[in-house]
Parts: sequence; C-alpha cells; structure tokens
Amino acid sequence: MTRKRRDLSPEDREIWGRVVQTTRPLHVSAPLAPAAMPSAPEPTPRAPVTPKPDLHSARLRPNPKGPPPGHDLAHPLSERLASVPVKMDKRQFQKMSRGRLDPEARIDLHGMTLAQAHGALNGFILRAHAAGLRLVLVITGKGKTVADDGPIPRRQGALKHDVPQWLRMAPLGPVVLEIREAHLRHGGAGAYYVYLRRSR
Repeated sequence: MTRKRRDLSPEDREIWGRVVQTTRPLHVSAPLAPAAMPSAPEPTPRAPVTPKPDLHSARLRPNPKGPPPGHDLAHPLSERLASVPVKMDKRQFQKMSRGRLDPEARIDLHGMTLAQAHGALNGFILRAHAAGLRLVLVITGKGKTVADDGPIPRRQGALKHDVPQWLRMAPLGPVVLEIREAHLRHGGAGAYYVYLRRSR
C-alpha cells in the first residue's frame, strides 16, 4: 500500500522557513588531525618450523635390529622331552622309541591325587632300580579337559606335567637315565618310558 504524498500548504511552508533560519548545529566538527599511529612492535624471532612428515607417502622401514621379541611361551611337553639329548644306548633308544622294547614293570597313577601319585612313583622307581630293572612304564593319562574361564590358564593333565619333573628331582634323579613319551603300543601321550641306570 503506497502513501499519497502530501503537499505543504503555503502557511506551513512559511513556518518551516522560519524554523530553518533559526536553527544552528549543536557542534561544529573540525577536521580531525591525523592521529599518531603507534609504532609496530618488532617481530620476535620464531623457532625454525620442521615440516611434518607426510604420513600418506611414508613407507615403513624394516627394523635393522630384527622383529620385536615375542612372548616366551613354553613349548608342548612332548616337544620338550623330544629335544633332550639322548643319554642311553642309541640302539636301545631306537627300539624303545619304536615300541619294540617291552617295559619290565608298570605303574598306573590314574585316580590318584598329586601327593598320592608322587609317593607311589618314588616307591615304584626306587624298588624297580633296586631289583635291577631297566625299562619301566609310568601311566599318567592325558588329563581331562577342564573349563578354563579365568584369567590364568589352567593346565590340562597335572600328573602328565608333574611326573617328568619328579623323575628329575631327588630321590629319583640319580637313578633315572632317560624319560620319553611312550609309543602308541604302550599308551602314547598318556604314558612315559623311564629308562633306569644300572644298579650297583
């Protein structure tokens, strides 16, 4: 909507003319003198900027020292026993490894606690050595699979792992010459051949 322009009447024009003649500006603005500009501060020296490496174009360089060390995990018991140097007669060892030597006595540690098995093994080995036997069989079983839901792994087959240690410790260590995993004919991974030293 547009407003209509209203013309002043001659009387209004006369009044407006008088007002214009009597009016004065509130203050006269003098031309401003140029203000003194503050001097610019001297630039401070900056440390040299090292360029950032271009990660997209960078290539991985091989470590001259070799790969970082891994976890020192224990090898399976079978591998550890197999890696021990042979102390007994080589021919007898080959026969024993192939299951061609029949054990002269055997003990079955199934169903025993570790304390019971340790005592029974000590008595059995010492009696066998005193009787002049050379090859005996110690049956431990492979161990039951147990649920492992904790942060520390639980070993399967405590007897299987502890028996070789017991055979190397006193009082059995001095009379035991060789410990090997049995051939399948005599129980395989669930039994051990124990080759005794000659009794004096």
